[in-house]
Amino acid sequence: MRQVSNVYAVCAFAAIGGGLFGFDISSMAGVIGTKAYQNYFGNPLSYTQGYITAAMPAGSIFGTVLASLIGDRFSRKIAIQSSCLFWVIGSIIQALSNGIPMLVIGRIIAGLGVGMASTIVPIYQAEIAPKEIRGRVITLQQWAITWGILIAYFIQYGASFVDGGADNPNQGSLAFRIPWAIQVLPALILFFGLIFFPYSPRWLAAKDRWEEAIQVLADLHAGGDVKHPKVLAQYREIEESLRYEQDTSAAKWSSLLQTPMRPRVILGMSVQMFSALTGINVMMYYIVYIMQSARIGSPLLTAAIQYIINVVMTLPAIFWLDKWGRRPLMLIGSLAMSALLFATGGLQATYGQPDNSPDSETTWAVIGHPDASRGIVACSYLFVAVFATSWGPISWTYPAEIFPNKVRAKAVAISTASNWTTNTILAFAVPPLLNVINWKTYMIFAAFNALAFIYIFFTAPETKNFTLEEMDAVFSGKGLQPWRRNSSPDCLFKKTSDLDELERQIAHGDVKVNTPGDAEIDDRKPIMVETVIEMTNTRRPSLVSAGSSEGDAPKLRNLGVVTPVEWYHAR
Repeated sequence: MRQVSNVYAVCAFAAIGGGLFGFDISSMAGVIGTKAYQNYFGNPLSYTQGYITAAMPAGSIFGTVLASLIGDRFSRKIAIQSSCLFWVIGSIIQALSNGIPMLVIGRIIAGLGVGMASTIVPIYQAEIAPKEIRGRVITLQQWAITWGILIAYFIQYGASFVDGGADNPNQGSLAFRIPWAIQVLPALILFFGLIFFPYSPRWLAAKDRWEEAIQVLADLHAGGDVKHPKVLAQYREIEESLRYEQDTSAAKWSSLLQTPMRPRVILGMSVQMFSALTGINVMMYYIVYIMQSARIGSPLLTAAIQYIINVVMTLPAIFWLDKWGRRPLMLIGSLAMSALLFATGGLQATYGQPDNSPDSETTWAVIGHPDASRGIVACSYLFVAVFATSWGPISWTYPAEIFPNKVRAKAVAISTASNWTTNTILAFAVPPLLNVINWKTYMIFAAFNALAFIYIFFTAPETKNFTLEEMDAVFSGKGLQPWRRNSSPDCLFKKTSDLDELERQIAHGDVKVNTPGDAEIDDRKPIMVETVIEMTNTRRPSLVSAGSSEGDAPKLRNLGVVTPVEWYHAR
């Protein structure tokens, strides 16, 4: 069966999985302001609305672990398809819900699908894409989320006019059942469409399906030519990396706690956690409440403008993330969002007042100060624009690319689980916070953004221009701090990937790479590769594990791999 082989098409289609998350955000944001929802579910506010909203991210926590198990055993593609099934089942239950308990169950099941998709889609994209555009195509995940939010919101907005509109006290339940039922469509499209898309070449290689792996690489990067230097160079890097990983240790959950990997796992978890603590999901889930407290325009329509900004401002990251880098955008984004949230809280504190009117859904409002209200809305829009260009896409890109192949699914699952755990807490806590401490809520999230800036500055190295197989070298750092690693001439690695040099040497005939079609393959491992480079005593640093030691040297020499100590001497 003929499969899609364009990298952009493959990664963009897989990103529909991210759109499911976006649909879920709007499935709440678009209905909580309608009379249909309030009447049918007893006008849930504060803690009640909190646990309804939190049900989805709570299910997503378990979905991340499930994604790792299915993704490693049955493939990344099958894991994405499995996520679609959970989403469809959860959406149907929500659309048919007859009360809060059934609604919560539906959101938990749908959350399993969202958690699986948010974990495995970035991994699939990272393993499909070449290093030059890896950030760009993983950013499509975030763009799909923004499109999901926007499309679902306008479906919700349109459905809010059913039975006399959102303000009709007798509005019927179709106002929320229609959009909750429609959201099964993207999952069905993704499930059946993936039949025509390839498996991850790195997953195929890890399962010793080398002929399929190199054919997928050739289809994706060289029009099917398995002898193309770019294909052979990637094949060689994957082969050597997997051979080294298989010889060192098994890919167990406990390996994530071992010294070479533990700092990276903590970093991946922290990036995802701080992404949630920026406050973006508060702006998305409860934007209607925020606009109501500002007392400006139609809350539903004003919120829609914010979702449009979210879609548009993700585009700069798609086009330039691989040029600008991950680290600078995270640092600038944290500072800017912190400033905007402090400004929003300051305006609310200065011009706001308690709102005790019986028909109000908020307890604090800016009344009689139109300029302050416009300032709050402007800060909200700018905040979303900054997040969409920085932390939004990078929070999916960075964790998906920093781990070695053998633990990638498990490590990304743990990282994404930290995001969903944080989101669960926030979804439950924010409604009562907005009711009790009002404007101080913005100050809390502003402080979290300031902490994110400090943490990223001291811990996160730049990863652009490096292949997935070179991340061990990126994170070894030879004792240099993250802010110096790309500028110091004493650095363990260069600013550019060694894959380009290997590709050049293959093209000039200096390096020979035997593929499965050239020789018999051992039952257990891929064929050994003999090259001019291996006749020298130095090995490309990108293929040396940061966790190696001198005691590993005899074992590694048998594989043609030089340890860091040997490499330093050879320099």
